[in-house]
Amino acid sequence: MDDTNADRSGADHLSKGEIGKDAVQSTVEAAASAVGEVASILTKAVQDVAGAVGGFATEIFEIREAARKAADEQGD
Repeated sequence: MDDTNADRSGADHLSKGEIGKDAVQSTVEAAASAVGEVASILTKAVQDVAGAVGGFATEIFEIREAARKAADEQGD
């Protein structure tokens, strides 16, 4: 067994470089997670807006068609 990184109590001793690397790694992982969450939120928002606009456009076509039918009936 190699005891170069462990003291008599069994605790590991990390070098400053290892500690720095771990800190950078944790920071990058946290940033990637946050970016992923934001991207997911934005994707859902775009889907919701597209659905709302599409629904509105459908209503406009239906209203226009109803108005056209009403005008045709008045013309009879």
